[in-house]
Amino acid sequence: MTSTSAVAGVAVPAEPGLVGKPAGFVRDLVSVSGRSLRQVLREPETLIPPMLIPLFFFTVFVGALEKVGNLGGTADFRAFQFPVAIVIASTGTTRATSLVNDINNGYFDRLLIAPTNRLSLLLGLMVADLATVVMLCVPTVILGFVFGVGFASGPLGVVVFIAIAALWGLAFAGLPYAIALRSGNATVVAQSSLLFFPFVFLTTTLMPLDRLSGWLSAAAHVNPVTYLLDALRSLLTDGWNAGRLLVGLGVVCAVAVVTFSIALLALRSRVSRS
Repeated sequence: MTSTSAVAGVAVPAEPGLVGKPAGFVRDLVSVSGRSLRQVLREPETLIPPMLIPLFFFTVFVGALEKVGNLGGTADFRAFQFPVAIVIASTGTTRATSLVNDINNGYFDRLLIAPTNRLSLLLGLMVADLATVVMLCVPTVILGFVFGVGFASGPLGVVVFIAIAALWGLAFAGLPYAIALRSGNATVVAQSSLLFFPFVFLTTTLMPLDRLSGWLSAAAHVNPVTYLLDALRSLLTDGWNAGRLLVGLGVVCAVAVVTFSIALLALRSRVSRS
């Protein structure tokens, strides 16, 4: 049925192409991610903490524990520590707080009223997160070179290293988005990144897996971050170790399936309430 519009008091048929026609998933995805990236560029100071915190841990650990680490069976403690810094940099970098702002100021509800693809509202933000994590990883890798960290896998290994770290950041991002959609509380979302820190320290942060003992060894064996770090470290020290890389990517995908499922359920719940 063709809708009409009033022009000078006369009902005139509206052009069919202008009546609530969906733009399509891809265009909606680009629109949402583009808006989010523009917000990041307008607020570059928001990138400073996630960049400085991992570099702080890296310099402190290397400065205080390099000799101990080398004696503990780590041939190159700097290369061993560097993936820890990159994982911390890539984890918790998310636009979930901006999603909370959109929910609270009514913008998110207006998007739901519009013929916008619902899935793109979430995935568009995640695409922006992926680009942001890459922007954080590049200067961190450059600083790693300054500290003398090398890649046995060569230049292509640097690209794969950043890609795996960025994919991990994307996989973890599902959790804060789920919290944002469920709670609509910016404080709770900001604190959600703290959930990651136990995973950092209950793994091979300071020592190889075979050097750990007791309950810490048991925790590290079931901790997905252990296998992520192992894959990243293989690019620094071993070159191309297909087995370790596939295990690391498998862990990232498994985490992504869990967190994305939770986020999509939260999106469905939010849409139904709105």
